[in-house]
Amino acid sequence: MPIDATSSSLRPVLVIYTGGTLGMVAGEHGLAPGGDIEARLARALDGLPAQRRAALPDHEVLALPAPIDSSAATPREWQRLADLIATRFRDHTGIVVLHGTDTLAWTASSLAYQLQGLDRPVVVTGAMQPLEAENSDAADNVELALRFAINPALQEVAIAFGGRLLRGVRARKWQTRDAHAFVTPNYPLLGERVGNDAVLYPGRGLAQQQRGAPRFELPDYGPLAEGGVARIVLWPGITARQVAAWLEAPTLKGALLEVWGGGNMPQDRDLLGVLADASGQGKLLAAISQCPHGGIDIDHYAAGRGLQAAGVLSADAMTPEAALTKLVHLLAQPLADDERRRRFLTPLVGER
Repeated sequence: MPIDATSSSLRPVLVIYTGGTLGMVAGEHGLAPGGDIEARLARALDGLPAQRRAALPDHEVLALPAPIDSSAATPREWQRLADLIATRFRDHTGIVVLHGTDTLAWTASSLAYQLQGLDRPVVVTGAMQPLEAENSDAADNVELALRFAINPALQEVAIAFGGRLLRGVRARKWQTRDAHAFVTPNYPLLGERVGNDAVLYPGRGLAQQQRGAPRFELPDYGPLAEGGVARIVLWPGITARQVAAWLEAPTLKGALLEVWGGGNMPQDRDLLGVLADASGQGKLLAAISQCPHGGIDIDHYAAGRGLQAAGVLSADAMTPEAALTKLVHLLAQPLADDERRRRFLTPLVGER
């Protein structure tokens, strides 16, 4: 059922502008994050058809002091954004985050882990074209995000993009130019635009799983922001020496391995020994498939059982974004190794 955006009981949605293509303007060296976002956004939304404009909820715009291209984001930006939302969320019916598309799924995944037990919507969106560009998708995406941000049945971090609502911790950027840039390969849509309505599909969200007050986890990501967790994609001919160059680095605390098919890697004793040594040192290692659809079962093939013997955890059908941000989140907390491993294998926010 559509939510009445004019209800006097609704507190205004907080719109946080972090940067990205949506707010970019042309400069000497190409597109770069622009300012005056509140007025520019208001003008873009005023261009929507009257019926859709009337359905927009009240909202406040907060621009971060130094908007960035999302390719420059690090775990520090994820932490700062979560801290800001945690400070402000009770004053608002929902939160909308305006973000660059390149690392949008990474930020959405990290926010999901930091804002566990969320009792209202946090909707991340962006655009493939700036607000003022001809045929820009920006106003449509922001409108959709605002509409979903007042739906009390949505109690998680989601992505509104291209007419669809996706679970943030299940999403990936799939297209470089298409307006339907994001997909959730192993999970159905949470909702979508149907005519002039923003329809949330029942039974697919986290609301039924949430119990009690929000249980936010806001650890310090700073020590892991520069090389604390690596992403290592296997290729034919990869050697133990090459993997060791990553895993033996003293600053490295964990790594995500992208293996083949259903959980395969070379049966190379030296390579497996490097993984086992890293696990024995308390480094948190996990594996996902390079295939975008389906998960892994490292017990199924002999070529994959070496991973399990080396202490590598299965990330099942998680996205690379969800798996790596989960490693960062767990390693940032003062947990025993066994507890970190247990939590990685446990679904925390619908990521697996």
